[in-house]
Amino acid sequence: MRIVSAMVAVVCERGVALATVGDVVAKAGVSRKTFYEIFDDREDCLLAAIDQTVERVSERVKAACVARRRSWIDCTRAGLLSLLHFCDQEPALARLCVVDSVAAGPEVLDRRKELLKQLARVVDEGRTAARREPPPLAAEGVVGGVLGVIHGRLVVLDGTSFIEMLGPLMSFIVLPYRGAGIAHRELHRPLPIDVGETNGFTSATSRVGGLDMRLTYRTTRVLGAIAAEPGLSNVRVGERAGVTDQGQISKLLSRLAGLQLIENTGQGQRNGAANAWQLTDRGEAIVRLVRQQRAPQFDGLVRGRRK
Repeated sequence: MRIVSAMVAVVCERGVALATVGDVVAKAGVSRKTFYEIFDDREDCLLAAIDQTVERVSERVKAACVARRRSWIDCTRAGLLSLLHFCDQEPALARLCVVDSVAAGPEVLDRRKELLKQLARVVDEGRTAARREPPPLAAEGVVGGVLGVIHGRLVVLDGTSFIEMLGPLMSFIVLPYRGAGIAHRELHRPLPIDVGETNGFTSATSRVGGLDMRLTYRTTRVLGAIAAEPGLSNVRVGERAGVTDQGQISKLLSRLAGLQLIENTGQGQRNGAANAWQLTDRGEAIVRLVRQQRAPQFDGLVRGRRK
C-alpha cells in the first residue's frame, strides 16, 4: 500500500510519462529490490493503483444503487452521485483513473477500455424502460461524454464541486433513453440535502445573508479549519482541510473570499508574509448552519476550537 500510494503521489506530481520507479521507491521509503519483489515493472504498479481505486469506487457505486434500487433512473442517479462525490473527496485518485491512465502503457489502456465497456452496459440497461428505441451507440456516446466532462474538470481542478454537475449529467444520460421531458426533469431535480447515505458527508444549501451556494466536502473542511484556528496561512488551511495541492487550496480560498465568507487579515505577498485567513460575519453564519446540520467532516475541526 505504501508503494501504491507513492505511485499515485508521483503520478500526480510529475505525470505518468515522467513517473519512474526511482521516484516511487524514494517516495515510499523502500528499496528497488522490495519494489520488484512485489511488482513486475512500473506499469504493473500503476495498474495496481488504478485497480484498487476502481474497486473502491465500484463498491461505493454499487452500494448506492442497491440502496436506491427503484428504477433505472434512480439507480443511475445514485451511482453517478457517488462517483462525483469521490471526485470531490479524492481528486488525485480520480485524476489517476480518468486523466493520467490515458498516457499509460498498453495494459492500463486495455483495462480502461474494458471498464468503459462495463459502464456502457450498465447505462444501456435503460433500453428496457425506453419509450422509443435509442440509437445503437447511445450508451457509448453517453459514457464518453460524461467522462469527457469529468476529465476536463479534473485537469483544471479549480475548486468547484463535481456534485454540482449531477443534474446536467443526468439530463444528458437519460435524454436518448427517456426523452426531453424526463431529461428536463433530471436537469432541475434538486440535489439531496443529506447524501451521507451514499457518500458519507453532508452537503447543505445555504441562503444565509443572500448567499446562494452549495457547501461541498472540501469547502466545508476549509471553513471548519479556519473556524477552528483563525489566522491560518494557505498552507496551514490546506493541511487542516486535507487539500494538499497548493494550487487547489489557493483557488478555493480565493473563491471563498470572493463570496465574502473569509477575509485575509495578513500581508499576503507583501514583504514575503503569509496570508492569515479568518471568517467574515457571513462565513460565521454558514458555520453555524453546518454545525446545526452536524456535518461529520466539520465536527472534528470545530471541536478543537471549543476546547
